[in-house]
Amino acid sequence: MTTTPTTQPSSPSTTGHTYPSLRAAWIPLAALCLAFFVEMVDNTLLSIALPTIGRDLGSGTTALQWVTGAYSLTFGGLLLTAGSMADRLGRRRVLLVGLAVFGLLSLLVVFVSTAGELIGLRAGLGIAAAAMAPITNSLVFRLFEEKALQMRAMTVMIVVGMSGFVLGPVLGGSALAHVRWEWLLVVNAPIALLAFIGVRLGVAADRPEDLTHDVLDLPGAVLSVTTIGLACYALTSGVEHGWLSVVTLASMLGSVAALLAFIRHERSSASPMLDLTLFSNGTVRGAAIAQVGTSIAMASVMFGLILHFQYAYGWSPMRAGLANLPIIVTMIAATPLSEWLATRFGHRIACLVGAACLAGSLAGLSWGVDHGYGAIAASMVVMTIGLRTVMTICAVALVDAMPANRTSIGTALNDTAQEVGTSIGTAVVGTMIAALVTTRLPAGTWSSALVASFFHGERITYAVLAVIVGIIAVGGALTLSSSRSIEEPH
Repeated sequence: MTTTPTTQPSSPSTTGHTYPSLRAAWIPLAALCLAFFVEMVDNTLLSIALPTIGRDLGSGTTALQWVTGAYSLTFGGLLLTAGSMADRLGRRRVLLVGLAVFGLLSLLVVFVSTAGELIGLRAGLGIAAAAMAPITNSLVFRLFEEKALQMRAMTVMIVVGMSGFVLGPVLGGSALAHVRWEWLLVVNAPIALLAFIGVRLGVAADRPEDLTHDVLDLPGAVLSVTTIGLACYALTSGVEHGWLSVVTLASMLGSVAALLAFIRHERSSASPMLDLTLFSNGTVRGAAIAQVGTSIAMASVMFGLILHFQYAYGWSPMRAGLANLPIIVTMIAATPLSEWLATRFGHRIACLVGAACLAGSLAGLSWGVDHGYGAIAASMVVMTIGLRTVMTICAVALVDAMPANRTSIGTALNDTAQEVGTSIGTAVVGTMIAALVTTRLPAGTWSSALVASFFHGERITYAVLAVIVGIIAVGGALTLSSSRSIEEPH
């Protein structure tokens, strides 16, 4: 769930051909915005179609959580590696490859006939998106020499990216009223093609002297994805096979072993994917931890409420998508409040306020899921205020705390923390609903008994998540400094 752009300014001597205004650069700027939009919207676009996919492919809740989680898993696990590849092979080159693969894979959805095939396809799309995310925004700096133009262009990118993330369910719900769910992925292909052409024509090529020759940390990437993947699978396996079954215990032990191997490898590697000494800085460590908490909250709410609106309420996909409007409106409207909190009280206090909003909103949902949409919408507003505050402040704090030559690593670490949280949040909700309610969501109208059981499962799930998110977000916020900076990282 990377709503904060990853940026890395280039000096005028390395930017190649530049433009005198945003209007003059409209082709490459529009192309980069399209690339960022399609990567962001694909995070959430398919979530609105999960009930439809479940009925069409005969999938249960655990399979549906992996339709969402597979993308976040590969995307988050490979962000740092993709950034390293771009530094070595060229940013524009890696972005063009990512766009091409993303577009081609999106077309393959027409051949999908099982949940397993769709999960595999989503994992592939996550890999391609990882090759796009750390690069798309950094290339904006290559278009302009004037800092004012760079910042204006970045503002455009931020708005486009955030809009893509929160508008995904609305756009998906509107489309499902007229077309099959597969078209939600097929539409990525022409968008990726347009972005490819614009980047190829309008963005200056990389120069050999600007590239590094660091060895790619492929073992680190494999170990990080293995750690997160086995941990998430252990949750679903516990429901399906039992918490003391061989496959569940093996997944848990495998995840711990992979994590220990990752730590050992990163400490001994000459070119580590993630320099673990950075976490000795309390602000870096706390900001990353708090970002995990924000993404757990957002992913769990979006995944859980999509099922709630369409199954328990029986709403159409379009109506369920429109039900997310409180998040969209508040995400934009809360910006002045978040900035005021940071400038008035500093990062630590402002982030603690945001963390309280996150935990409070989840507790509110625990009560509100069987008290009507008004209670749910109010909780969504409070949650989004917390999200906007913690996400922005932690992104700024993390990058500000990094050494001057490590800012790109800081922004990649910020994105990775968000994607780890997304994977955890989706897995927790899917697992608890499966354990407390049912492992297979029936087609058609639910019986009153099943709806009551679903509400009961949601109450427990959101109460547990309120505690988890509160501990994580508050724990991270406590280590932040009292800095009052609100400038976006650049």
